Amino acid sequence: MATAKKAAKKAARKTEAAMSKGAARKRRGIGLHIGLNTVSASHYGGWSGPLQACEFDANDMAALAAERGMSSSVLLTKKATRSAVLDAIRAAAKQLHGGDFFFLSYSGHGGQVPDVSGEERDDKLDETWCLYDGQLIDDELYLELASFITGVKVLVLSDSCHSGSVVRAGPPQAGVTPPEMRSKAMPAAVALRTYRDNRRFYDKLQEGVAAASEKAGIVDPDAALAAVAATSARLTKIARRMKPRVILISGCQDNQSSYDGDHNGAFTERMLTVWNNGGFSGNYAQFHATIKAGMPAVQTPNLFTMGTASKFLLEPPFSF
Repeated sequence: MATAKKAAKKAARKTEAAMSKGAARKRRGIGLHIGLNTVSASHYGGWSGPLQACEFDANDMAALAAERGMSSSVLLTKKATRSAVLDAIRAAAKQLHGGDFFFLSYSGHGGQVPDVSGEERDDKLDETWCLYDGQLIDDELYLELASFITGVKVLVLSDSCHSGSVVRAGPPQAGVTPPEMRSKAMPAAVALRTYRDNRRFYDKLQEGVAAASEKAGIVDPDAALAAVAATSARLTKIARRMKPRVILISGCQDNQSSYDGDHNGAFTERMLTVWNNGGFSGNYAQFHATIKAGMPAVQTPNLFTMGTASKFLLEPPFSF
């Protein structure tokens, strides 16, 4: 009996020590910052999509992350390949625990490919990030974020076209593009040509994501991402099934263009001004509202969340 009591006390001490160690563990922040001033013309039908400020954007986001105590990776132009980006996201997912922070930023062109994995609408399009050697489809990004464990906080800043939810979009809104600004939208003709020339590749990607989601028991990416802009309780509940807590603040709405600049993209420049080297006082919701208030009508930054992110929204930006 005495031996059993000693064993029980020893086990209790070990449990208490383990809990204490877990409680004392320092929260970790990892950043991944992607900026492309051009893309490979060989993949995009002869189009290289020259921009000017996207590499500046990525470097500035990495500097901000470093100031907040995060370790970051920066992938610029030729190094911002599909494999490099996916590898970096997956590496972060393996390293982070509940309460840790993943800061993902992208600055570059936004594109579209026809959606072949869902049949809700005949004209549905998947939104993309135009990486150097190929596009990263929104469904792929969703699946990668869903691999982070419960409680990880994920912040995504997307300074690209059609980035309102990095989900679905109609045609860009009509309007006059300011002459001094360069749109980050991949031209429609280029998007069609790129898809035509690489159709098997993009169709297979979408089919693979759908199969992986079903195998892993993850809610269908199309259904979850479509829920972002929905107001019904049923669809909102679907979106909440994301295990990590995700906030996306994007450069524009799904049917708008984001604009490049000389030193920063329009969205990134405004965001950095509002942040004011850490002088901003407020939460994520207020951060987005303040950024939005200073942007031109042709570019309206969007905010959405996935997972149980209500408390996350009330935290100071970039804190963990």
